[in-house]
Amino acid sequence: MLIDFNKIKEKTVPGMNGGTGNMSARMFMDEHGKVIYTKIHSGGSIGVHKHETSDDINYVISGEGKAVCNGKEELLRAGTCHICKKGSEHGIINTGGEDLVLITIVVER
Repeated sequence: MLIDFNKIKEKTVPGMNGGTGNMSARMFMDEHGKVIYTKIHSGGSIGVHKHETSDDINYVISGEGKAVCNGKEELLRAGTCHICKKGSEHGIINTGGEDLVLITIVVER
């Protein structure tokens, strides 16, 4: 299966999960989960939320940020991968001056 994010309409989401600022996303979704090309814009964040039924995997393409997973802070930069396992809670914050660009994979289980 090929996912072409260039053909998926980009949506802007303000205050995702109670976070700040805006993020933009191009999302593929089916019954097994989601694959999302995500941009958390400068000054933005995804608020802390719990993954009850899925693992959430976030690979950083560019930018700088931090994830807080179950109270533990992790620094994000290009080439790093943050994983929030099923039953855990996390939030992601853009700490840089440019977009924090991620590929997010949500695996339902």
